[in-house]
Amino acid sequence: MHTLDPALPSPDGARTSPAAGRNLEPILEVLRAHLPASGPVLEVASGTGQHAAAFAAALPGVDWTPSDPSTEARASVEAWRARGPANLKACLPLDVLDETTWPETGFKALFCANMIHIAPAAATEALMRLAGRILTRPGGLLALYGPFLEADVQTAPGNLAFDESLKARDPDWGIRDRDSVIEAARRHGLAFTLRKAMPANNLMLLFRAWP
Repeated sequence: MHTLDPALPSPDGARTSPAAGRNLEPILEVLRAHLPASGPVLEVASGTGQHAAAFAAALPGVDWTPSDPSTEARASVEAWRARGPANLKACLPLDVLDETTWPETGFKALFCANMIHIAPAAATEALMRLAGRILTRPGGLLALYGPFLEADVQTAPGNLAFDESLKARDPDWGIRDRDSVIEAARRHGLAFTLRKAMPANNLMLLFRAWP
């Protein structure tokens, strides 16, 4: 399970991430404003499952499907799922770099938090290809959360240091350039619609799938 935040175990196996707890409410505020009121939503790289459980509980009209390629992560997600709510679906073994693990089409939204900077650069392109394939058209939503580098905005010193630390761990990791991410989305039929500043120098980027 790729994570840079220590995940704390509980007796039933549901792991808790302090960072996920801190950013949960700001992310939820954006999702409430932009997600469809009902229908299937896919989360990519669910990690501990803490977000999945909280968002499914707060958005009872949607069917929230978590996913993660890590068996450790999926075990934690399933422990959260055992607690409820009923609209939290089984965790899929989705790996964006392996198209054989991708689900069928028909999702109204895709949510991904804090994944592309701790994955190979190819994962960004693959995520956009996945979104372009599975999102309903017109108007399917991709919500992407995390840190980004921006040519027109001064990068916070903390994000510069974070980027250096990521590349020290793996040369293929690193905070992605916002405009490059937007261009990757465009190549797969996703129109950039919103940039929203979030706490701790993060962003939420929203995209819509159009014909």
